[in-house]
Amino acid sequence: MNPTNRINANARRAFTLIELVAVMVVLAILAGVAIPKYFDYADRAKAASTEGTLGGVRTGIAGFLSDSAISGAAAYPTAVELGTLGTVMQQAIPENPYNGLNTVANITVLASATNRVVANPTTIGWNYYVDNASDPPVAVFWANSSDDTTKLDSGGTAITANDL
Repeated sequence: MNPTNRINANARRAFTLIELVAVMVVLAILAGVAIPKYFDYADRAKAASTEGTLGGVRTGIAGFLSDSAISGAAAYPTAVELGTLGTVMQQAIPENPYNGLNTVANITVLASATNRVVANPTTIGWNYYVDNASDPPVAVFWANSSDDTTKLDSGGTAITANDL
């Protein structure tokens, strides 16, 4: 066998620089498409988790109101009762996905509850306002975060976590 044929046979087994660049371009395009989708999934998961927690806690609060109406005067749970396991919730209130906190602040001003004010988002996960003296009693539970969610209002604007 001719030695130059052996060199050409070995050289053909390697990738050329153009083939490597083409593969890198394809991978870059795939990454450019996949990475934004990943962040969109993460944002949607946060919004869904927040809505799930809010739904569960609000259901527990409504159940407490129903039970109290059956046994006497209808009243929402106080902030202490909300935090006591087995009274309103059977498990601890989960962490707020937007700030990682599960602490609940007792809000005492109706305007703050109506506007779903966010205060101290680095130390408080959730806010709870209750007024059993009003007729009818009022209770509002909301996320203590003003981060935008993937949920859109009727105008197409992103809803903040405290407005879920």
